[in-house]
Amino acid sequence: MEKIIEYFRSHGGYARMKGLKKASFQTRDVARLLEKGTIVKVKPGLYRLANFIDVVLPAITINATGYTISVGIMDVSRAIPEGVICLASALEFYGLTTFTPSEIYVAIPNAAKKPKIEYPPVKIFYFRDRFYRTGIEKIKAGDVIVKIYNREKTICDVFRYRNKIGEDIALEGLKNYMLRKDTNINKLREYAEICRVKTIMMPYLKALVKQ
Repeated sequence: MEKIIEYFRSHGGYARMKGLKKASFQTRDVARLLEKGTIVKVKPGLYRLANFIDVVLPAITINATGYTISVGIMDVSRAIPEGVICLASALEFYGLTTFTPSEIYVAIPNAAKKPKIEYPPVKIFYFRDRFYRTGIEKIKAGDVIVKIYNREKTICDVFRYRNKIGEDIALEGLKNYMLRKDTNINKLREYAEICRVKTIMMPYLKALVKQ
């Protein structure tokens, strides 16, 4: 059993059943670890060490932005390779909202199949190519590559989905963004054009610039 746990540790806390079998570990032993709660099932065929936070996460150097990447976001990034952290989850990641979503918001291509993921809870948004491909940043955390929309694209996306997420959250995100020292209004306008929310967002932006 300890060898299986060591395998997980040496692979950044995650392991796929295919890799475990290739390493000559028995399915029944993996099942026992799952039963005991030593590992957790993220999705069919993908598992993570339950004590990932204590054993693996402290060794991970988060990128220079200084933002903390949650285990939930890392699980989603492992389970849904084409997924991009978006909307309220991205706002929360950047510290631009006081709202804490109960699910992780993930964007996938419009034609993609609905991903199978058992944990954590996710809310899937299907983005058309124009909206999906632009503004993606990649953050390396241990062995996991987290894809997330940048701050400016996130704010514009939230305005695009304001009727579903809440206009108050969109406005809060914009206000908090404007308080930052690294605000890039030209970049924000560019993404507002791409996301087709320029007409809606610009009056709010102008009012905040005047303050």
